[in-house]
This record gives sequence, C-alpha cells and structure tokens, in this order.
Amino acid sequence: MEWELQSDRPIYTQLVEELKRRIISGYYRPGEKLLPVRELAQEAKVNPNTMQKALAELERQNLVFAVRTTGRYITEDAELIAETKKEFASFHVQTYYREMHALGYGKENMIELLSEYEEECR
Repeated sequence: MEWELQSDRPIYTQLVEELKRRIISGYYRPGEKLLPVRELAQEAKVNPNTMQKALAELERQNLVFAVRTTGRYITEDAELIAETKKEFASFHVQTYYREMHALGYGKENMIELLSEYEEECR
C-alpha cells in the first residue's frame, strides 16, 4: 500500500491517519508486528523522528503497543479497532456532509452522487 502524503497538511497528522487507516481496514492485522521505525519512515519517505511521533500517538490511543526488546505491535483489542473504525468513518461522513451541504446539496442528491461514484468504481 502506497503512502500518499500531501503537502497541504502536517506530515505527522497524515502519518497517524494513514497508520490508523491501515489498522482499521485490516491491512495490519491485530497482533501483527510493525516494521521498525526507520523502515516505516523509509517506506513513507519521512523523517524517522516524525514516524516515531506518529507511532507514539497511536500507542497513546492504545492501537499500537511496544514490547521493549522486540518492537511495536498492533493491538489485539477487536472492540477498540471497531470503535476506532466507526469514529474514523463518522468523521469522514460529517466532513462530506458539511461540504456537500455548503454546496447546496440535500440528502437525496448526496446519495445519488455516492451511487453514481460507486457505479464508476465498479
């Protein structure tokens, strides 16, 4: 999976979001060991300190945990992952709704646009 980082937002924030997306989508499986910080940073083409900061934030959120001598792992707490997934989706739905509402679209228009987009993706 490619790291698609944009220059219009802080890299640290984008790393947290992308790592979280990978956890809640199942790209990283519960209990899976993550690559070392330097390798993840190299893969994402970012400074290792920035990646370290993003991983520390995910540890704070309990999505990742560190084992002193062996590295970092994805949480095995399925309930936490499901809750995080719902929060993540809710945030994106709210953002979509606010943007579309500001453009003058109603619920039916939004559903129609989503349906059209879904058809295009098939």
